[in-house]
Amino acid sequence: MPSAAHDSGPDPSGGDAQSVEVLLARVADGDRGAFTGVYQALARPVMGLACRILHDPAQAEEVTQEVMVEVWRTADRYRRDRGSAKGWVLTLAHRRAVDRVRHAEAAAQRERRAGAVIGGREHDEVAETVEDEDERRRVQECLDRLARMYRIPLKLAYYQGLTYLETAATLSAPAGTVKSRMRTGLRLLRDCLEARS
Repeated sequence: MPSAAHDSGPDPSGGDAQSVEVLLARVADGDRGAFTGVYQALARPVMGLACRILHDPAQAEEVTQEVMVEVWRTADRYRRDRGSAKGWVLTLAHRRAVDRVRHAEAAAQRERRAGAVIGGREHDEVAETVEDEDERRRVQECLDRLARMYRIPLKLAYYQGLTYLETAATLSAPAGTVKSRMRTGLRLLRDCLEARS
């Protein structure tokens, strides 16, 4: 995407400014100056819409940048006979912001499902095989210190008896990713136990 801050182009707020539709048609031809005009005209409305949907200015700013990159790359898809350029860009923004909300909700649901599986049974089943009570406590403390991305798959696999594939399905994550995280988690767990012995 070209830099809107450094390129010079028509100011859509000026008296002799061209319409955003005309500027967008020029953007479709690769005109960087025209893109600056589109950016100046529409970035603020896109940001406002994204803020209203996401309730998070940082995420809204990311969505704004993503949408403006999409406008630069796909300006040739705009059809003037189907609505205004502003309407087209705001539709892109709305879709992208809603997708973020849905993605966040899906991730939260996955975590809740994983938490329910873990919380459904006693988490001491594996640790009970350890003869020494102090050793059992150290295992649990080290496990609790692991980052969530390593701790959850280990608990699902070892405390719930799930396979790699079942763990991956529970977390809605690729099996290879889960396997790699479990290996890393086991290595970190071993290092922690060695440091505490």
